[in-house]
Amino acid sequence: MTQAQPTCSTATPAIPAACAELLPEVFRQTAEHAPIAISITDLKANILYANRAFSSITGYSSEEVIGKNEALLSNGTTPRLVYQALWSRLAQKKPWSGVLVNRRKDGSLYLAELTVAPVFDEHGETLYYLGMHRDSSDLHELEQRVSNQRLMIEAMVNAAPAAMVVLDHQQRVALSNPSFCRLARELTSDGSSEGLVALLRENLASPFAALESQGRAFAGKEISFDLGGHAPRWLSCHGMAIHIEDERAQVFFAPGEERYLLLTLNDISELRQKQQDSHLNALKALLAEEELLAGMRETFSGAIHRLQGPVNLISAALRMLERRLGDQAGSDPVLAAMREASAAGMEALDSLSGAMPLRPTEAKLPVNVNQLIREVISLCTDRLLAQGIVVDWQPALRLPWVMGVESRLRSMIKQLVDNAIDAMSHNQISRRELLVSTRVENQQVVRLEISDSGPGIEPALLLKVFEPFFSTKPPYQAGHGMGLAMVQEIVTEHAGTVHIDSDYHDGCRVVVELPFSAAGN
Repeated sequence: MTQAQPTCSTATPAIPAACAELLPEVFRQTAEHAPIAISITDLKANILYANRAFSSITGYSSEEVIGKNEALLSNGTTPRLVYQALWSRLAQKKPWSGVLVNRRKDGSLYLAELTVAPVFDEHGETLYYLGMHRDSSDLHELEQRVSNQRLMIEAMVNAAPAAMVVLDHQQRVALSNPSFCRLARELTSDGSSEGLVALLRENLASPFAALESQGRAFAGKEISFDLGGHAPRWLSCHGMAIHIEDERAQVFFAPGEERYLLLTLNDISELRQKQQDSHLNALKALLAEEELLAGMRETFSGAIHRLQGPVNLISAALRMLERRLGDQAGSDPVLAAMREASAAGMEALDSLSGAMPLRPTEAKLPVNVNQLIREVISLCTDRLLAQGIVVDWQPALRLPWVMGVESRLRSMIKQLVDNAIDAMSHNQISRRELLVSTRVENQQVVRLEISDSGPGIEPALLLKVFEPFFSTKPPYQAGHGMGLAMVQEIVTEHAGTVHIDSDYHDGCRVVVELPFSAAGN
């Protein structure tokens, strides 16, 4: 029979004698094969024991370091304050952890992530120091490389003129660069990044919704914001999804992904402004032609209106004479002359109506009312400056498109602005201010208000001014009273309404309301 090997029982806290003899060897073998460098020193840091990992990391065998001081590993580049902190903690009978720059036997340097702890006797007095360290050079190098790359990427993103923002899975702002924050201050009332994100979500609509729900990227989506200043802001927007692994410890063995959204905004206002300038130059020529055509139509309409009265009177008198003369009507020379005059008048009316220039037919398309107003103000800049008129342009930041004929709506707005300028052109008008504003009313119509500081319109004439050929201007001024009649005609074509605000007493305010989608051809 073989002798039974001693075993350690956990049934009782008492340790059998055989286990007590075995434990020191177990501890020694554990320390010897530990993957971390372990050394035991006396109270002056002279090495009493060093394990295999110590030799592997430092290059010194245990025989070479036993009896030598731990200073053998010092390179002299670790600041003195670090060693002072180490010995201060040990003097307080407390462990110390930190990083030292050590030197191997071959002279190469490494970072030692070190923990030194005092070993006490049964009376609590320090007998030895236990040192444990590992080579953290590779980890430090990797961490430093990652940190440097992060700093370079942050510097590049922060210096980029493009505005960038990252949204987390709850659509909160996770990261944003200075360009985005600056843009938020310029475009939102509260200057917050969250406010700009809400504004982008509203203006981008479908592309943003598809990015949020499906992670579908989009690129080159242009949106504009008219702030009422010198020029509107145009942004070219790009969006993409970023899939990032979950960082929580509980999903370490079953990692999941979180979807973040990256939005990049490029300011293309300067490019669009140059295009707008070219467009305005072409628009000036087009408007000059349209105004000439409108003037001709107004002249013909005035002539027809003036001629229609006498012709109607002759026709009425002719019918009265025919009834009065009865059978003798055929031989009466006066009646014959009146018939000839009536026929000539009708022929002249037909000739004038046939000679009236026709307005070209245009299809209704989505129209940005803010853009039309800005174009008209730009076209009227010379007149406004000449009359010393200050323009206060207050556009709605988010304005739905109106289905309409762009040229007709532009003509309508220009007519209203021209009327306002004319009203403030009198010498006795000292305060010359033009207020133009747009907003959404009742989630149904786009409301345009044009207010001037002129003399205003008498309450009795608020409806009459929309009648053809009625004008409040002095007789010597140009115009035949067709301006507001034309405005009402265009607004009616677009299923809208126009009226003069009777509650406005600082001049005249004209209010135009156009539905988001106007019916009709």
